[in-house]
Amino acid sequence: MINKYYDQDCDLHMLDGKTIAIIGFGSQGHAHAMNLTESGAHVVVGLRPGSQHEKKAKDFGLEVMDIDAAAEAGDIVMMLAPDELQSKIYREHVAMHMHEGNALAFAHGFNIHFQQIIAPEGVDVIMIAPKGPGHIVREQYTQGSGVPCLIAVEQNPSGKAKELALAYAAGIGAGRSGILETTFREETETDLFGEQAVLCGGVCELMKAGWETLVDAGYAPEMAYFECIHEMKMIIDLIYAKGFGMMRYSISNTAEYGDYVSGPKVITKESREGMKQILADIQSGKFASTFIQEMNAGGKANFLTMRKVQAEHPVNAVGADLRKMMSWLDDGK
Repeated sequence: MINKYYDQDCDLHMLDGKTIAIIGFGSQGHAHAMNLTESGAHVVVGLRPGSQHEKKAKDFGLEVMDIDAAAEAGDIVMMLAPDELQSKIYREHVAMHMHEGNALAFAHGFNIHFQQIIAPEGVDVIMIAPKGPGHIVREQYTQGSGVPCLIAVEQNPSGKAKELALAYAAGIGAGRSGILETTFREETETDLFGEQAVLCGGVCELMKAGWETLVDAGYAPEMAYFECIHEMKMIIDLIYAKGFGMMRYSISNTAEYGDYVSGPKVITKESREGMKQILADIQSGKFASTFIQEMNAGGKANFLTMRKVQAEHPVNAVGADLRKMMSWLDDGK
C-alpha cells in the first residue's frame, strides 16, 4: 500500500533558514515559486540572461538571478526546466555549485533515473511532483486547497531527505490534499508509459483512427469529428470527476452496452502486446536513449518530421473550422 501524508505529517520548519532556487519559470516553476514564497520560504528564481520569463517573475515580486548565482545561493535547487534541457543546464551552471548538505530536487525523475544527471554523494536528491499542471497547482493553492503530489528520495546523505521533500510538498499546497510516496524509477516509468500508451499516443491515435474510419466510409468529416473527438471531453470529464462508474451512469444504455461489447474489439490482445513493448522500451532505457539523441540533434532525425506530418493531417482543419462555431472556446490559445 502506497504511503500517504498530509499537512499534519509535514514540518514546514524544515525550510527555515534555507534558500530554494527554482531553475526555470514555466508552468511548474511559477507555481512552485509563488506557493513556496507565500508559505514563508525564501525563494530565488534562476533564469538565463534575456529569458522571456524574467519580467513576469519580477512582477510577482520574486528575486531573479542568473542560473549560476541561483544555484550557488540555493540550499535546495529545484530543476524545473524541460527534461531535454536539464542535463546541459546542470553540467554547465549547477553542478559546480552543489555542495555537501545541499539538496537537488526534481518534479520528474527522468534525468536522475536515466543517469543524465548524477549528483555528488553528499547531496540529497529528492522529487516533488504535483499531479497537475502548474496553473492548477497555483489556482488550488490560492483557493485554500492543493493538488496531490508525489515525493521520492534517491539519495539521503543528510538522513532528512524525506522530511525535506514533505516540507517542500506542503509548501506548494500538496499536504492539503495528499502526498504519496514513490520512487524515481516508478514515477518515471509509469509517467512515460501513461503518456505514450494512453494519454497522448493512445488517445490521439484512437481519436484519429475513429475519424478516419468514418470518413473513409463516406460520412461527413464534421460528423466524424463531433462523434470521435469533440465529445471525448465530456466522457473524460465524467471519469476525471467521479470515475468509470459515474461515466457509465451518465451515458445512455446504448452507449454503455457498446462500451462493454466493442471496447475489447479495439483494445485487442495485439494492442495489449503493443503496450507491453512500449513499457519494455521505457524500462530498458531504449526510449530515453532515442529521445535524448533526437533532442541533441535538434529533433532533425524524426521529431520535427513527425510533428509536421501530424500537423498537416486533415482532421486538424476540420476541427479548427468547427471550433469557430463555439463561442466559449478561444482557439487562439
